[in-house]
Amino acid sequence: MSPDTLPCTHNRQFDGGNQAAQRGTLAVVILTTITMVVEIVAGLWFNSMALLADGWHMSSHALAIGASALAYAAARRLAKDPRFCFGTWKIEVLAGFSNGVFLLLVAALMVIASFERLFNPGEIRFVEAIVVAVIGLAVNVGSALILGHAHHDHDHDHDHDHDHDHDHQHDHSHGHHHDLNLRSAYLHVLADALTSVLAIAALVGGWLLGWGWLDPLMGIVGAVLVGSWALGLMRDSGLVLLDAELDGPLSRQLRQRLQQLPDSAKVDDLHLWRVGRNQYAAIIAITSSAPLTAAEVRALLGELTGLSHVTVEIGQG
Repeated sequence: MSPDTLPCTHNRQFDGGNQAAQRGTLAVVILTTITMVVEIVAGLWFNSMALLADGWHMSSHALAIGASALAYAAARRLAKDPRFCFGTWKIEVLAGFSNGVFLLLVAALMVIASFERLFNPGEIRFVEAIVVAVIGLAVNVGSALILGHAHHDHDHDHDHDHDHDHDHQHDHSHGHHHDLNLRSAYLHVLADALTSVLAIAALVGGWLLGWGWLDPLMGIVGAVLVGSWALGLMRDSGLVLLDAELDGPLSRQLRQRLQQLPDSAKVDDLHLWRVGRNQYAAIIAITSSAPLTAAEVRALLGELTGLSHVTVEIGQG
């Protein structure tokens, strides 16, 4: 068989999938998108920058959660595709980085529009805008409940499955098994709820106290929230895409285990990169003047949480 046609035979499904999360994120995407459109249209109609900011902030998270939902579907559909030798998880990461770039542009447009409203204010229909903002808050709370329920169900099922396989000494690492994609979506809708509360406060202040400047000010605050979230998303996803994670906890644990090798063995090279939400692949090159097998090295590594695919190269020194 030609090397060009050699199949990728090892297991590529580094993340087992989360059907509850896929259903939950899809429901939240639909709810969030509908509410986002309503808030943006109402913000334009009622001349409320706070409502517009809340709508655009919600759109940023609709994109993120939508990418999460698509990633679950893509990972499931392409799980057996031989082109993805290390799984399909980075589809989600790439989508997150792309969303971050787009959201920075959205934040910049929000700042420009808010300053324009700040220096050239118009008449705001406060009561109607407040009603729409309250509806948005209700949707955010409902979305948080949906994702929280999916998160609880997944953790319960996962814990039940692993109780039979791990003794108590591994309990401290259970947090590594949580679906960070789902957790991220959950935190996004909570942030949306906070933005809705701030928008309502700005609109009520403008309505009752005549502080019209609160409305465009809230637009600027919303832009800062969107921009900071976008930069964080780009930073985190960029590190994963560039495999710049060799200074993490698993890397330190791996180095500590390798220090227990016999004095006759020397670690020449170590590569560690992420292939799933909390799953890593490693290549370890060792030179040894005494007999040493790859099986012995793997036994030394034991059951390091998250270390899913290990390649050991041993040369004679």
